[in-house]
Amino acid sequence: MIPPLLVETLAYASAIAVFGCSINLLYISTRTFNFAHANMATWGFYIAYTCTTLWGRTPYHYFPLSFLFGGLLGVVFYLAINRPLLRLKASETTLMMSTMGFDILLLGTIQIFCDYLSHVLKIRARIASMSAYDFDIVGGLRGAGVLLPIISIGIILIIHLFLHRTKIGTAMRAVIENPELAAFNGINCDIVYLLSWFIGGGLASLGGAILGMSVTGTPILGWKTVASMFAAGIFGGLYSFYAGALGGFAIGIFEYAGSYGLAALLGSWILPYRFMIPLIVMAITLLFFPRGLTGIPWGRVFTAFKGPVRGGGS
Repeated sequence: MIPPLLVETLAYASAIAVFGCSINLLYISTRTFNFAHANMATWGFYIAYTCTTLWGRTPYHYFPLSFLFGGLLGVVFYLAINRPLLRLKASETTLMMSTMGFDILLLGTIQIFCDYLSHVLKIRARIASMSAYDFDIVGGLRGAGVLLPIISIGIILIIHLFLHRTKIGTAMRAVIENPELAAFNGINCDIVYLLSWFIGGGLASLGGAILGMSVTGTPILGWKTVASMFAAGIFGGLYSFYAGALGGFAIGIFEYAGSYGLAALLGSWILPYRFMIPLIVMAITLLFFPRGLTGIPWGRVFTAFKGPVRGGGS
């Protein structure tokens, strides 16, 4: 039988990987730290949860709807807030603060939606679980333990192919590397930024739906996970969406499996403090290797390890 902790860890790490990928994608393309990721994720959870509750089937069937809804939120934010600020040459700090304001607005709409679900549709909304709608594959292995890592890795591959095998993807890479030169060569940066926000917002909400397969959903689901989201991007390295995904898998495993490992040693009282793990990892990363895993000179590291080994064998 597959240990339940392994299944939950893989499901949770898959969600954090998607968050890390989307945060980095938005940052390298628009230089904006999107704190609205938190409640975009919460909306993604509630879209999948509501559809599953009303229409049946599994939550996986409604993941595309979560993505589309999140993409719409990203487009609204870009057109209404981000684009005007970019045209005014706003600083990165101003752009970041604008996402925090949008995040608070989203939280208000989530609270209203939860009240509607509770009082009108009679759906339990403020403490909700999607894992109950999952299915078993074999030997007690939940679908989340297999499908969610596959979905996360598939997303990374799709984005890679999109960026390297399509014209609009090539244009996005050009804008990421040098916006001024891209604009001089006739690339419409506005369309690229709009597409980036659609993809980034969609992935944020999809990540929220994935997250709901391993944790209990509440109106503050995203806020409780925001430290893990940004720790993923920073630990992996902010200037690569691949690194964000890698950092997400690492942070998710450290946090989920690590907290239960500490609980086995110290007692269950430590579990509520598990969200300190990504904060500690983020602090250590910023202090000692601020460019994340991608900034570490791995060639020198491996050489340093090989040297003593060869010396010891001689």
